[in-house]
Amino acid sequence: MTKKSNAGRPSRFKQEYCVQAYKLCLLGSTDKQMADFFGVVESTINKWKLVHSEFSESIKRGKEIADMEIANSLFERARGAKIKKKQAIKLKRVEYEFGKRVLEEERIEIVEVEEELPPDTTSAIFWLKNRNPDQWRDKQQHEITGKDGANLGIKVVFENDGETSTK
Repeated sequence: MTKKSNAGRPSRFKQEYCVQAYKLCLLGSTDKQMADFFGVVESTINKWKLVHSEFSESIKRGKEIADMEIANSLFERARGAKIKKKQAIKLKRVEYEFGKRVLEEERIEIVEVEEELPPDTTSAIFWLKNRNPDQWRDKQQHEITGKDGANLGIKVVFENDGETSTK
């Protein structure tokens, strides 16, 4: 009986992949996209997650942070927000002496302005459907019953060649 060798192809995993995977997840990469980035197949990424706990944790942290940021952005968009922006404005100065223009200057100044974004209906619907799907789904189910939840007792009448039957 021969003993099976544990020797196989060495892993292509490198410790620096942990940081790279974390950053890729912050950018919204999927496991398939990470596999393409590292030049491996997706099953290799899954194996690395099982064998290298630090790799798995870096992916979890990156995806969790990215998801939280997107959820917060969706929430802010759904309820509306006030944002501060920088805007360039043109200032013009003109001096007159005895009714005659003697000086004209123009300059650009950057000022901060606050803009109010109205709530976005689509974002609000998406948020509500995901947070409370039973109440906010598109398809509502209605059940009709009789008194105290009993059957309605519908009578169906069939006619066939002049004969009538009920069920």
